[in-house]
Amino acid sequence: MSAESPEASDAVSHLRRAFKYWRWQRPFWAGLFTILAGVPIGYLPYANVTLGQLTVRMSTTTGSGSLIIGVLLIVLGLTMWFQPIVRVFAGVATILLGLVSIPVANFGGFLVGFLFALFGGGMSVAWAPGETPTEQPAKDEGPAPTDDADGVDDADAGDGAGGGEPEPAVAGAAPDQESRDGRHRAG
Repeated sequence: MSAESPEASDAVSHLRRAFKYWRWQRPFWAGLFTILAGVPIGYLPYANVTLGQLTVRMSTTTGSGSLIIGVLLIVLGLTMWFQPIVRVFAGVATILLGLVSIPVANFGGFLVGFLFALFGGGMSVAWAPGETPTEQPAKDEGPAPTDDADGVDDADAGDGAGGGEPEPAVAGAAPDQESRDGRHRAG
C-alpha cells in the first residue's frame, strides 16, 4: 500500500485542476509580474544593507512616494487577478507607475521593479479572455462515392466526373470554412 491515501491524491488533483482553470480565466502572469514589481520598488528605499561593520542605508527623501508606488503596483496586480475585466486600465496604470518609479524610487527598484512593471503591464494590456470551444456537428459530406463496374472510384479518377468538390489550391481549410469557424490564417 502507498503512504498516500487515494482521497488525498484526488483532492490534490482536484485543487490543481481548479487552480489551472482559475489561472486561465485571468491575466495570471501579468498580475504576478506586477506584484513582483511592487515589492522592490516599495521595499528598497527602506532597506538597510549591512556589509560587515558598514551599514548602507538606501532611503531617499521620496521614500513615501516609492512606498505608495509599490503598494499601488501590488494592488493593481491583485486587481488583474480578481477583476480581469479592468485588465487594460490596470495594465496602463502599471506601465505608468513603472515609468514614474524611475525618478522616484531608486531607479525603479534598481531597474528590477521597473522591468517587472513594464512586462506585467504589457502582458495585462495584451491579454484577452479565451472563448470556450463549442461542439459543432460534423458536416454531412453526402453519400459516399460508389465503385462502378470498372472497379475505379470515379471521385479519385481526376476527370471531374466524380462529382466531388476539388481540393483548395492552398494548404489548410477552404476559405468558406475559415470564415465559419472564425479562425484565419496568418500571412
